[in-house]
Amino acid sequence: MTFLLRTAREKDLDALYRMAKGTGGGFTNLPPDKPTLKGKLERAARAFARDEDTLNDDLFVFILEDTETGKVHGTCQIFSQVGTEWPFYSYRIGRITQHSKELDRTFRAEMLTLCTDLDGSSEVGGLYLDATERSAGVGKLLARSRYLFIRAHRARFADRTLAELRGAIDDAGNSPFWDGLAGRFFDMSFRDADEFNGRHGNQFIADLMPKHPIYTALLSEGARQVMGQPHFSGRPAMRMLESEGFAFQNYIDIFDGGPSMMVETDRIRTIQEAKDAKVALITANVEGSPSHLVSTGHLAGFRACLGHLAETEDGVSLDEQAARLLGVSVGDTVTYAPA
Repeated sequence: MTFLLRTAREKDLDALYRMAKGTGGGFTNLPPDKPTLKGKLERAARAFARDEDTLNDDLFVFILEDTETGKVHGTCQIFSQVGTEWPFYSYRIGRITQHSKELDRTFRAEMLTLCTDLDGSSEVGGLYLDATERSAGVGKLLARSRYLFIRAHRARFADRTLAELRGAIDDAGNSPFWDGLAGRFFDMSFRDADEFNGRHGNQFIADLMPKHPIYTALLSEGARQVMGQPHFSGRPAMRMLESEGFAFQNYIDIFDGGPSMMVETDRIRTIQEAKDAKVALITANVEGSPSHLVSTGHLAGFRACLGHLAETEDGVSLDEQAARLLGVSVGDTVTYAPA
């Protein structure tokens, strides 16, 4: 496999724009707007170039490239700390219990509360992979390499990491949750609101949405059914997040009702399982060795791939193709985790 995960550069703008147009909507972190995407690449360049090894308002953008053809097939992002430039709004699903002595009945009602509880978390998002490449472990390389980057630059990230999954959207690009709740307070469609959010942030939600809790019983049946449910295409991503230790904790997206998954950063499975070692041997065939996620490099020099690796007394032996993709030689240090 000749796929390499590397840091994004200015020259990737056209490829990023192509992928953004292919998302089908609902990808707030990957809007089909060239000026916005250009701004993301510029912001990422500043983050990769920042010398201070501290937590800041950084955005890191990565590209998945087939080095054999030079074609870009995927992208992903990490936000070091959300809620700094503008608040990170979510709906928290809660419940209230009330009892009537006269009726001798207890009532339990479900409520949505607009909140900024997740401010300060790191976020993994903006993941997109061409449909033709969604096999052979490429999706895991794209998603899990971010955790190796976080591990390699741990001081730049928060103690909690979240991931927002796209919510349910129908074939026409409409969101039942938006239509049942937020859309009633705005004179704009879900698509228009989502694109505006991708370009300008969601402060307009705080400006216009009611601040008091909303009883879900007042919402349409369609809106209630999709709360906390991922888009059908996002179910594999949800399972992958769960395998890393992420869990749904009753926070949902204010636009489409998709679930927000959370985990303590140091408890992410890939981070816990990863090891560092020197390359002791580069060989054409690592006999019987399993596939591993392998990374190397610092900040803008970070790169990752899938490779065959075996532990030895002196370090690890690595297959030639992985060593070539990563640009490592005997004596260099790599980080690895089971694929």
